[in-house]
Amino acid sequence: MSPTPLQTPSANLKKAIKWLGEIMQQHPEKQRDKVIQEAELRFDLTPAECEFVNANFKEIATGHCCS
Repeated sequence: MSPTPLQTPSANLKKAIKWLGEIMQQHPEKQRDKVIQEAELRFDLTPAECEFVNANFKEIATGHCCS
């Protein structure tokens, strides 16, 4: 059985997540949705990777994952 893309993150997904963290740390005033969209294009993420980033980074922005 072969692993799905979300079980073994691609190099692009890893780079996108790192970049998102750096940008949001350096520029907390930026709109998270726009930064996520830029990362999806910049790192050529697949639809499944985009879904993963949107689901996980938007939860962090609203604090749902930690409360």
